[in-house]
Amino acid sequence: MAGCESQIYHERQRLQFCLLHSLNNLFQDKDAFTREGLDSISEVLGTDDPCQETWTPLSLLLKPHHNRLTGNYDVNVMIAALEGKGKSVEWHDKRYGVYSINLGANTLMGIVLNVPVTRYVGLWRSRRWVVMRKINGVWYNMDCDLTVPQPFTSEDEVKGFLDQNLSLGGEILVVNNA
Repeated sequence: MAGCESQIYHERQRLQFCLLHSLNNLFQDKDAFTREGLDSISEVLGTDDPCQETWTPLSLLLKPHHNRLTGNYDVNVMIAALEGKGKSVEWHDKRYGVYSINLGANTLMGIVLNVPVTRYVGLWRSRRWVVMRKINGVWYNMDCDLTVPQPFTSEDEVKGFLDQNLSLGGEILVVNNA
């Protein structure tokens, strides 16, 4: 198993670029997405936004779909980036529970979680992206805060992890090959 894990591509967290790292981990390719590419998607989304606010000096840093200083991107950037690579994204309906997700579906590429985080003794609250993907028959937690991807021992363990994150306020997005 250790030899297999060493062949898995895994980017670590830098600043708030967890979406960039998560997408590259999902695609198992360090060049699948770039900061410039995600910034460009964010700019297009901001230009197309019918609810654009008036410009202020802070508009240079705080864009509608990302924070230019830290790199924190929202779900709209993620969906547009994945659709640009021919993937479809389905927001999982919490009412049906995680056991309704077919982890063995042929079209399933992976799962993206958006989870709440609290840091600095509760002074900093945010959300972050976490990717899970099945590689060579094994599901992995590809969280970019982890030193290495963590394998799950079974699909039940995967669903337990998803269920736990849902109960803590997480959101699940299912990524499929179109």
